[in-house]
Amino acid sequence: MKRRGFIAVLGAAAAWPLLGQAQQPESMRRVGWLMPWPENDPSGQGDVTAFMHALEQFGWIEGKNIRVDYRFAANDPALFKTYAAELVGLSPDAILASTPPALIALRQQTRAIPIVFVLVLDPVGMGLVQSISRPGGNITGFGALDPPMMGKWLQLLKEAAPKVTRVAVIFNPDTQPYAAIFNHAIEDAAPSFAMTITPCPVRDDVAIEIAISGQGPELGTGLICLPDSFTLTHRAVIAAAALHHGFPLIGLPDLARAGGLMSYWYDAVDLHAQAASYIDRILRGASPADLPVQYATKYSLTINLKTAKALGLTIPDRVLQIADEVIE
Repeated sequence: MKRRGFIAVLGAAAAWPLLGQAQQPESMRRVGWLMPWPENDPSGQGDVTAFMHALEQFGWIEGKNIRVDYRFAANDPALFKTYAAELVGLSPDAILASTPPALIALRQQTRAIPIVFVLVLDPVGMGLVQSISRPGGNITGFGALDPPMMGKWLQLLKEAAPKVTRVAVIFNPDTQPYAAIFNHAIEDAAPSFAMTITPCPVRDDVAIEIAISGQGPELGTGLICLPDSFTLTHRAVIAAAALHHGFPLIGLPDLARAGGLMSYWYDAVDLHAQAASYIDRILRGASPADLPVQYATKYSLTINLKTAKALGLTIPDRVLQIADEVIE
């Protein structure tokens, strides 16, 4: 893996997995972190910066009394398995797992090492914890991805592009375990906005282009991009295809920043910062079995006015007034 660029983000003191252990003091605690993004992805870098800053507020200083071992799976199923095994093999005091694929891969490797997850919708339904209030095993964390939000996405899409009557839903069934739940929520909400829904599963850049271009040149088509690590990694391709074919797109904030029309989403950086509080408590002796699963409470609206102009859309003032980020 290419590490030089990402090491610059963390600073010269950052310790990486392949560094020798001889220089570690006896009191050094060790935390693993399995992430779905490529190593140089800006979103991943932002999450790391927030998490490490939060750890410092609890007194954990990289290179002084804590070492964080990172693995970046880049949405590769084989790498999730490989890196999960590597991290467990390091015998860390705790492991942070970002997104369901990372959590599932780690669960297959250990039932003993404490795991704190981020961005997992239904840990009870997936059989990963016994209950939200008392997880009961070695796993707890911070959930997100609220299905009722899909109705809000349709509402915002209709307000921004009133002529939209058909919506194609872009997702990767291999990396989005909640696709059925989300699509169900979208289909249930669609009649309220006089819309029809077409699920479009994709697995690579070619499939993305085919799915989006296949919606035809007619007016009235919009796009929803379901949230997961695949769509985040491929956001530039998705946003470019949507803009090229003239379709308003709503999805993750990074999609809006990459050229999609808009986003209404939770603050993933904030969730990773919150995760540091559970890592701190575990390092000080708490059991994940007793730490309740928490859910995102902070959301934001992002609007790309440059894209709106290119699509010939005028965003209503009432929508602009509630936006947290406007890209011009």
